[in-house]
Amino acid sequence: MGVDAMTFYRLARGLKKRGVPLLPAILRKAIYYLHSSYIPEDADIGEGTQLGYGGIGVVIHKAAKVGRNCLISQQVTIGGRSGLEGAPVIGDYVRIGAGAKVLGNIKIGDFAVIGANAVVLKDVAPGTVVAGVPAKVIRQDPDPLTTYQREMGLLPQRAPLSAVPPAASMRQ
Repeated sequence: MGVDAMTFYRLARGLKKRGVPLLPAILRKAIYYLHSSYIPEDADIGEGTQLGYGGIGVVIHKAAKVGRNCLISQQVTIGGRSGLEGAPVIGDYVRIGAGAKVLGNIKIGDFAVIGANAVVLKDVAPGTVVAGVPAKVIRQDPDPLTTYQREMGLLPQRAPLSAVPPAASMRQ
């Protein structure tokens, strides 16, 4: 397993919290040169969050908040908008497709899905799928947890309909 941008980010954030002055800035530069990404140690990124393809081309605003167990694909920008205060707040278990832009002082609800190359400029409700430029609601999921588990392959495998072994059925 290689060292991806998220590993460098977590190391830099931990060092900054401990008051180490220079090393976090060096690690931020390493993220930039190795992964073409900007992930400042000031950004609040929850545990379990992953960056697709090691974080290639990901840009995250220093005031952004990203929840736990999110999946952020390559070339994603999570940033502010010119002339407007604030940065995005991303909920837990959010999936953001490749090339998407999440911009401005907006909130993305838990279990939301943002399609590839979408430009999100408004709040997204929990369990909502958005896509397009600008992003529009494609689907509102009534049970986002089950959908997330199914799509991520986390549900247990179901037993086959004929649970009786073939040899046992022949004896009858």
